[in-house]
Amino acid sequence: MYIPDGCAEYELVIKKSRFIARAGGVSSPEEAKTEVKRLKILHPEATHVVHACLCGAGGDIFSFSDDREPPGTAGRPVLEILKGSGITDILVTVIRWFGGTKLGTGGLVKAYGDAAKGVLERLPVREMETRTGFSLQVPYRFYEPAARWTEVCGGIITATDFFEDVLLRGFLGVETKERWEQHIRDLTGGGAVILWAEDS
Repeated sequence: MYIPDGCAEYELVIKKSRFIARAGGVSSPEEAKTEVKRLKILHPEATHVVHACLCGAGGDIFSFSDDREPPGTAGRPVLEILKGSGITDILVTVIRWFGGTKLGTGGLVKAYGDAAKGVLERLPVREMETRTGFSLQVPYRFYEPAARWTEVCGGIITATDFFEDVLLRGFLGVETKERWEQHIRDLTGGGAVILWAEDS
């Protein structure tokens, strides 16, 4: 599998309707939905902001939306293009400004599919490293340094719970696993509780 190594944009005009497709990396469908909301605020005059998102090591976590286009004519075609791309942790949005001429269901499927293909052809990608899940329990005073160190190591924190201690859950590349764990143990004087996905 591959993941985005940057962002890309592609523009398409069909019968005076303007389509701008954008592609970039996300770590979850929730992050994708936040970006879609941001684009809707940024482009209030746009008729539709369609999206499709794929996440997870196998690209098996997904979300999509037709955003008021006829069902199955917008988000689903973009999602199908994504599923065949071999790319995960990706969000593709297609912003449409209606040009006054209806394209019909077949025309919409082709337009959104072509927009997705066009932006993916321009998107820089890199091979996805193997990742492993972790949970980390630390006293409150070590929460921010531990979170920063996880980010430095290229890790992703997917959940943070505040109990008597702080519990962080996320993913790390296997190449950085030992270096990350050693620094956390040094930082906390051995007071951290670390569990890896294979240990649970």
